[in-house]
Amino acid sequence: MARFEFRLPDIGEGISEAEVVAWHVKVGDRVEEDQQLADMMTDKATVEMESPVAGEILELAGEAGDMIPIGSTLVVIETEGDEAAVEEQVAAETPGKEAEAEAEAACTTDEQDEAIREKAKEGLSKPSVGAEPVEALPSSSAAADKKEGGFDKLSPTGEGGAADRPVLASPAVRKRAKDLGIDLADVRGDGERVRHGDLDAYLRYGSGEGYLAPQANRGWADETVKVIGMRRRIAENMAASKRNIPHFTYVEEIDVTELEAMRASLNANRGQRPKLTVLPFIIVAICRALPDFPMINARYDDEGGVVTRSGTVNLGMATQTDAGLMVPVIRDAQDKNVWQLASEINRLAEAARTGKATSEEMQGGTLTVTSLGPLGGVATTPVINRPEVAIIGPNRIVERPVFDGDDIRRAKLMNLSISCDHRVVDGYDAASYVQAVKKLLETPVLLFAD
Repeated sequence: MARFEFRLPDIGEGISEAEVVAWHVKVGDRVEEDQQLADMMTDKATVEMESPVAGEILELAGEAGDMIPIGSTLVVIETEGDEAAVEEQVAAETPGKEAEAEAEAACTTDEQDEAIREKAKEGLSKPSVGAEPVEALPSSSAAADKKEGGFDKLSPTGEGGAADRPVLASPAVRKRAKDLGIDLADVRGDGERVRHGDLDAYLRYGSGEGYLAPQANRGWADETVKVIGMRRRIAENMAASKRNIPHFTYVEEIDVTELEAMRASLNANRGQRPKLTVLPFIIVAICRALPDFPMINARYDDEGGVVTRSGTVNLGMATQTDAGLMVPVIRDAQDKNVWQLASEINRLAEAARTGKATSEEMQGGTLTVTSLGPLGGVATTPVINRPEVAIIGPNRIVERPVFDGDDIRRAKLMNLSISCDHRVVDGYDAASYVQAVKKLLETPVLLFAD
């Protein structure tokens, strides 16, 4: 038998350490060659670590959330054969640069996300008496609830039950009763099934076993979730942005009645092209107005004290995913028409949500757009995606009556918010830029004029 130390390889240019997002093995497990060991996150991507040998897990380096230096021992595996032969085998099977590049670009898959959620659930507290358990993350109980239409038939299992009859209860009620040591057959429900309120009543009045009466608080059980992986990256980036950048936000109302009519007409005649939302039109307007306001499309190097005004628009697109907020980048957005932008928006959003976005697609932005679609609200104060100096947030479109001279007409209105770095962008410049975007959106034929 030999003791093999699998060291964390160099999984990205300039990376000195990586974070353990999730373990897929534990000490004592038997693993096969190429079996997945862990998910490791760098600043650019989440990478799957696979075992180069078969054997038994002896040691693991840290827990989920720990940072592991490149080159340090990640896993110790007991293998068959002598140590020299194992090392020679691993060296012969080490992937080349091309395979390493593919590994760097890999992101979490659905199965890995599930493993991360399962790990996070280990920190959840047990429900307290009188409080309904929180199931903020998917669970086997929730799945069973869904499969069985929300309720399972239960038979009394303890001695001295009220009657040998089936008891209907949801998985959450069943779990709570089990945690409290209550036989559901002893609980009288107000209908065909036992509910949480029935358990509360049993705890107050129906038990002779000395259970404590529930507290008046009708809230949820406390929940402890370790901040790791993508969520920790988001927390660090947002904190650094607010700590280092003096934000200011400007909001303007835009009449998009004509724009919406044009969009509807284009969609009615789109053929095989993607359906247009309002976002591609907003992006065209953003790009067309930028040449007169180069301070908006820029990156600020805090340490060097240098502002780089970009000659192209690499537009970040804030995208909500199961792992958290991600910002894939539309390259050279100024050169794309509304149809090309719609296709690129759909492609990048899908890549981000499925964990297939490459590291190149996740960096290099010069300006960001963040849109919540129908959830856009009246106005937003978005946080700047550092080291960029501005972020734009279109809000929800609403219909309201407006005065048009002496007449009143129905109009579709949308607020547009912009947050800027006050060290680089003056308030007058930000307001003037939004006014230029407003003119383009309110006269949409200008979006297609040369």
